Amino acid sequence: MSKLSPKLKALISAVHARPGPTPSFHVDNMYRKIAREAISRTLPTPAWLALTTAATMTMNSPDAMIVLYQAATADKSQKETVEIVEFMREVGLKCIGFNGVPRTINMLNAFRAALPSPIISSLSTTPTRLPTPSNIESINERGRQLWNSIYRPLENKLEAKLADAHPDLPVFIISGEYGALFTDPPRRTGANVGRITTSLVAIACLRAQQGVGPQVLSHVYGLRKAFEDGTWKTEAEPGTEEAMKWLASDEGCTWALEKVDEVVESLGGGQGSTFAPVKAKL
Repeated sequence: MSKLSPKLKALISAVHARPGPTPSFHVDNMYRKIAREAISRTLPTPAWLALTTAATMTMNSPDAMIVLYQAATADKSQKETVEIVEFMREVGLKCIGFNGVPRTINMLNAFRAALPSPIISSLSTTPTRLPTPSNIESINERGRQLWNSIYRPLENKLEAKLADAHPDLPVFIISGEYGALFTDPPRRTGANVGRITTSLVAIACLRAQQGVGPQVLSHVYGLRKAFEDGTWKTEAEPGTEEAMKWLASDEGCTWALEKVDEVVESLGGGQGSTFAPVKAKL
């Protein structure tokens, strides 16, 4: 294979293309502040940790991901730390559906490389999403149930609109993303994210990404419907009903969006995300 010319390599790595990860600048206090606010509302850890993990993944900042991990695991046992790491990487995997594969690959690889060896050696290595003839129907059914839960009563109308754009668009979204990725598969290892927390992941990614307001709106409604239809109970911790009710309210959704904005502001330095920078430096 012929080598690339220095000029072409320089263009690929040009500063204005922002080819590398986003650096982390003094974000520890921000993450801890968000955690304290969540605790004051008796929100369970997965709520604030999903928001901040997904926003950090979207902002493409491996350094900040490690800072977040350190904030979330302070004073935790090794068992609890492993559970938190598996939850964070499961959130990161679901970010594929909103941010794309490359960003998730780079972020999760960098995240793993920065973890302590005892934590790495304790992580699950068993895949849980491999489609087979025996489970493909259940994957499709899970996708359909999640799709209906988020978009009711417009689920059929929206599916038809997607099919008008491309006949395989709703097929891929409902089966490939909602079924195979966004829902939690039956598993014996690793972490589950849950219905209401998956909506938080969607809100965080899309808000941080910028430029996709209609999708943010849809998933804010999806978050509220997760409480209304009771699907949030599959991931409920004892005594969290009032907290989840608050999270699904106008005030709670406002808090969630504002926390994502704080992550974007801190990591983006006022320029937004690398998906849609506020001001490109040419």
